[in-house]
Amino acid sequence: MNKTFKIYAVIFIIILVILALLEVNKKDVTDWRKNFDVNQKTPFGLFVFNQEVNSLLKNNLKKTDQSPFEYYNQHKKQKHNILVIESEIDTESWYRILDEVSKGSDAMLIASKIPKEISDSIGYYDSMISFDEQNVLKLTDKKYQNDFIKLDKFPSGNGFTYVKPNVEVLGKTVEKNNSDQANFIKAKFGKGNIYVHSEPLFLTNYYLLKKGSIKYAQDVFSYLDDKETLWFVENNTKASSFFMRFILSKPALKYAWWVFLGGLILFIFFNAKRKQRIVPVIEPLKNTSVDFVKSIGNLYLQEGDFHDMMAKKAQYFLNKIRMELLIDTQNLDEEFAKKLQLKTGKSVETINEAIDLIKKGQDPYASVMKEDLARMNKLLDEII
Repeated sequence: MNKTFKIYAVIFIIILVILALLEVNKKDVTDWRKNFDVNQKTPFGLFVFNQEVNSLLKNNLKKTDQSPFEYYNQHKKQKHNILVIESEIDTESWYRILDEVSKGSDAMLIASKIPKEISDSIGYYDSMISFDEQNVLKLTDKKYQNDFIKLDKFPSGNGFTYVKPNVEVLGKTVEKNNSDQANFIKAKFGKGNIYVHSEPLFLTNYYLLKKGSIKYAQDVFSYLDDKETLWFVENNTKASSFFMRFILSKPALKYAWWVFLGGLILFIFFNAKRKQRIVPVIEPLKNTSVDFVKSIGNLYLQEGDFHDMMAKKAQYFLNKIRMELLIDTQNLDEEFAKKLQLKTGKSVETINEAIDLIKKGQDPYASVMKEDLARMNKLLDEII
């Protein structure tokens, strides 16, 4: 084991020990971000609501991760309910929702912020109405007066500072030191109705898991008629598809990634000055013998001298017979043919035909055609 390897090993072990100590002493930190993600089990995710929403809407729910603009361009629907919960929706999609409502559908918008031009169309102004750390959400209907939810963690404080006379207030925010403020309204729009709730926190995991809180949610959704509800769910999985986001979200993978990067940096640091200069690549000399033979062959073909080519092929073949098979080629007679047949195992007919073509190539007065050359070449290649 060389000295450099020992240094690497010691440094790597020290890093692992430090990371292990950090992991052991690490305290779990609760993520209080308001993500409103149906896949998140953090306090302000919508995982619990996503599991219970079918029962809240009497199993008549359809989800889509398309925007309202895309969805309604592809689908024509009868009267239905529309549900939007704290999603980033473009203005064109908001107008498509209003268009569906004007035709007779009902929409429930549970969001802390809606574009001003849309809220103006509905008939209200919204803003921050409270900075208290706690408040209570109640409904104005007497039959729901015992159902409420207490917000004791980061309430948004949003509400409606002004609503038009034709807008009905269905819910309010109650505080000790402030007057009651509207937070849930109903507005007639064309042939349908729009319900707007300014505090989506009551649907999050933290509050739905509290005793009695689910009753308030049931009361809010009871205002929707018994028909199909289309929920436009914001697709957050696409943003998390990048592999590094996944790795950094898992503690074990995250530490492994940092150890890998640290080891890589150390490796580069210790080896930067030890690298040999780049050795230039010297191309080996190219064997041009094959190219030369091809050139000579092409030259003979262009000249059309098939007789000379047969003579050279015969000469090459007889030389090979002498060197490899040790057969005398002085006389191409029956004895020669018999020896060649015994040593090569070829048929007598093949041997005799080849000898005839060799003699034809050696005869300077013989008439030779291209077919004779091709046939002789084939036979001689078969024999040896």
